[in-house]
Amino acid sequence: MYGIALDLGTSGFRAQLIDLETKETLKTVITMGHPLPGGNVMDHLDFAITTGEDVAHGVIIETIRRMFLKFNADLSKVERLAVCGNPIQLSLFQNLEIRDLAYAGENKQKMLGVQNVKRDARVFPASELFGDTDLPNCEVIVPPAIRHEIGADALAMMLETDFLSQTEPALVTDYGTNAEMALKVGDRIITASAAAGPAIEGQGISSGMLASPGAICDVKPEGEYWKIIVLDKEMEKQDAYLIHPVTGEIKESYGGEAVGITGTGVISAFSLAMRSGLITKSPKLPNGKLILGPGIEITEKDVEEAGKAIGAIRAAHMTLIVESGIKYEDLEYAYMSGASGAYVDAEAARRLGAAPGYAKKIVQFGNTSLALARELVLNKSRLDDVIEVAKRITADHLMMATSDTFNNFYLCELSYWTMGMPLEMYDQMLELYGLPKLPKTLEHATIEKRVSKDIEQVGVGGLAILKEIGIILEVPVDKCIYCQKCVEECPEDALEIVETDGKRIAKYDSQKCLGTSCRRCVSVCPENAIDITKLRIKGTK
Repeated sequence: MYGIALDLGTSGFRAQLIDLETKETLKTVITMGHPLPGGNVMDHLDFAITTGEDVAHGVIIETIRRMFLKFNADLSKVERLAVCGNPIQLSLFQNLEIRDLAYAGENKQKMLGVQNVKRDARVFPASELFGDTDLPNCEVIVPPAIRHEIGADALAMMLETDFLSQTEPALVTDYGTNAEMALKVGDRIITASAAAGPAIEGQGISSGMLASPGAICDVKPEGEYWKIIVLDKEMEKQDAYLIHPVTGEIKESYGGEAVGITGTGVISAFSLAMRSGLITKSPKLPNGKLILGPGIEITEKDVEEAGKAIGAIRAAHMTLIVESGIKYEDLEYAYMSGASGAYVDAEAARRLGAAPGYAKKIVQFGNTSLALARELVLNKSRLDDVIEVAKRITADHLMMATSDTFNNFYLCELSYWTMGMPLEMYDQMLELYGLPKLPKTLEHATIEKRVSKDIEQVGVGGLAILKEIGIILEVPVDKCIYCQKCVEECPEDALEIVETDGKRIAKYDSQKCLGTSCRRCVSVCPENAIDITKLRIKGTK
C-alpha cells in the first residue's frame, strides 16, 4: 500500500509516493510553477476572492490530480495523503473560508462575518475533495495552524529543525515567495512572514526558473571567470562551465547543462558581482547585464526584483529583532529551510543580507514542509504530537503590513537596491526613524549544512517534473471585436481569443498568467469585454 506526502508551496507543489511497508520513497513529482495566476501568495489570494474560491480550489485539485498521475501507480492503493502548506494554500486545497486571511482589520472581518475561523488539524476521506474514483481508499491528513496567519509550513520549519530546543536567541526562515519566519527568545516565539515575491525562487527573473534540473544554483570565482554550477537530474550540484560574466566567453566546459537560473543562483551571482566590483552601485551592471550562459543573462531589472525580495527578508529579520527587544549581536542561530535555504551559498546570503550576517551560527535545511508531511504519512499518530506542539507554542505574531518599523526598514532597502543609496545614507535614514544602525556582518560565522539538496531522497523512480500544468481558464467575451490587443499585450503569452459556435472566448493558461500583478489584458481592451470575475475552468460552468 502507498502513502503520498504533499507540499503546497507558494511557488510550486511537491509530492512523494511512499511505500508504507518499506517506508521507501518511490518517486517524486514537482511542478514548475504554481497553478493559480500570479507571482506570489497574495496574488493567489486575490484571484480566489475575485474569481471565486470554487475556481481556485478546482485549479489546485486538478493540478494535484495531474501530479499523482505522474506516479504511474495504482492510486486505489493509496491509504494516506498528508498535506502541508501555508494557511492560504491549505484553505484553498480544502475549499475553506479565506477572507479572514485577506483582510487584517477586525472591523472588516466582523463586517464580513468571518471572525475566528479555525484551522485545526483534520483527518477526512479523500473522496470529499477528489470524488470517489481517484483516491477511493485514502484519508487526508492536514496538520493544524498555530493561528490563522501561521500555518503548517511554519510549524514544520520549527519541528523539523532543532529551533525549539535552543536556549539562546534563534531565528528560523522558510525561504520562498512568502518567507515564513520565527524568532525564539527564551520561551517566547514571535512569528512573521515577508511577502518577498517570486524572485527569491527564481521567478520574475528574465532567465529565472524554480529549483529543478538545469537550474543555475551557485557560481564560484576563478580569476576573472565564474564557475557555473547547476542542478542535475537527481537535484545534486554539478559543475557546468567557466564563463566570463561580462563578455560571455566560455573558457572550459565540465558537462553540466544550464537552462536557467534559480533564486539561489541569483543571490550567489549578486554577491560575487559585488565582491568583485562588477556592481558598485545597485542596480547598475557592466553593459547592463551579467552573462551566465548561452541565452542566460541577469539584467538591471533582475537586480531590482531580486533586491526587493532580499530587502523584504532582511527588513523582516531586523524588525523581528528590534521588536523583540534584543540586540542584533544577541542572535546565536539562524536556520534556513526550503529550496533556497538548502541550495544557497550561506556565506553569499550573509553578505547580501538574505541571511542575517550577525548570527553566529547558520544551519541549512531542505524542504521541512514536505518532511513533516512524510512523517505524517508514515506515522499517523505523529499528528497528535504535532497538535500538542502547536498548542504549546504561544506564538506572538508580528504583522509586517501594519508595522511602522518594517515599513521604515523596507523603504531603506528599496532605496538601496533600486536607487543605489549608499550604506552611510541608509544608516542616516535609520537614525531619523529612531532605529538602530544596520547590523555589522560578522567576519566569520559557523555554517552547517545538514542536507545536500532540497529533497533529500527523490526515490528509486526518480524525479518527474510537471512543466506545463495545462489548466485553461476561460470566459465569454461577447463584446470582443477581435482586435487582438489583449493577446499582444500579454507579457507571458498566456492568453488567446477563440471563436466557438459563433461565440468568442478568452482562454488563459492559469500557470502562465500573472494575475493581479498584471491585468494588462483587461486595461487594454477598448470594449471592456473581459470580466475576470467570470473565469471558469475549461469544461465547467
